[in-house]
Amino acid sequence: MKRTSIILAAVWLLGMLVIPAGAAELTVAGKSAVLMDVTTGAVLYESNPHEPLAPASVTKVMTMLLIMEALDGGSISLTDTVTASETAAAKGGSQIYLKVGETMSVSDMLKSIAVSSANDCACAMAEHLSGSEEAFVARMNSRARELGMNDTTFVNCTGLDDGADAVNHRTSAYDIALMSRELLKNHPKIKDFTTIWMDSVRGGTFGLSNTNKLIRFYPGATGLKTGFTTGAGYCLSASAQREGMELVAVVMGAESGAARNAACKQLLDYGFANFALIAPELTQEQTVPVRLGTADDVPVELGEEGGMLVEKARKGSVATEVTLEPEVTAPVTKGQRLGTMTVRAGDQILRQLPLVAARDIPRLSYGQILLRTLGKVCGAKETE
Repeated sequence: MKRTSIILAAVWLLGMLVIPAGAAELTVAGKSAVLMDVTTGAVLYESNPHEPLAPASVTKVMTMLLIMEALDGGSISLTDTVTASETAAAKGGSQIYLKVGETMSVSDMLKSIAVSSANDCACAMAEHLSGSEEAFVARMNSRARELGMNDTTFVNCTGLDDGADAVNHRTSAYDIALMSRELLKNHPKIKDFTTIWMDSVRGGTFGLSNTNKLIRFYPGATGLKTGFTTGAGYCLSASAQREGMELVAVVMGAESGAARNAACKQLLDYGFANFALIAPELTQEQTVPVRLGTADDVPVELGEEGGMLVEKARKGSVATEVTLEPEVTAPVTKGQRLGTMTVRAGDQILRQLPLVAARDIPRLSYGQILLRTLGKVCGAKETE
């Protein structure tokens, strides 16, 4: 029989998450919208989430993701110098007016993209990373497939409507939420740029002002990217963090910037008012006895990230049950599964998390086993 202990905990399953009735009552401006929790990926609100639409400059979430992956992967650094090509300098729309041959650091390029949505810098970075915008766009689409962005086709790195194939440049609110989550969760340094309200480049001679007004006016805002073209309307992927929970709200095709901002604020307010993020923990040390090991027992730990999104109304109503193997034979390998933490609501199983060995326990050698056996025998004779 496995050993079992019950520990009260305020946790609830992501997979069993029931969205409160208030979500159905939300009326959100725009053609489509999604509210997603960054830690778990849970969708808390959706309206036409998979409708392919023009994203305008929200496209640059993917551009920034590929830049951050290159930075964190070590293939480029923030101090590297980028040279503006004729193609980059010719980009229209939002820009910092790069001149052909002008050089700028990756840091200033990324800052200009994140804060001022600079199309010329986006193109320059695409060329710097992949040799051409076309090659970079191929990487964008490949990465989209890897993330499960099945509603998405990118044809440029900016979101501009220019070019005959711009009509094919499409993504969905859900896919934007997916790539926004990937950027925020795995590359948090991007927030060093997306939270800038005002700054400058070129030694202070060219000012930047964030196109995302929620950065200044919404408490806890962390980003992320605005977009507007005549064809796309007003779009925004807005992220914010409070009390350890980070949400991303995506709105596409709103009729005005004010409507777009208000819709994202409405979604974020709803999420923070109704949900909390809880991480289940082992509230006391748990161990499993080890036979023939260099230690008599092995401590256990959670084997995967246990962050769960909790509906606040049910936050304190759930319990966890820890079940462990009664014994294990050495050798024991760190990460070896030794039990399960089961999250329950009454008789209903909500989630099961693996409990694993926290460290290696080598097996005793034959000589060590012999010495231990002799020691036990001698000890038994001494007591007779």
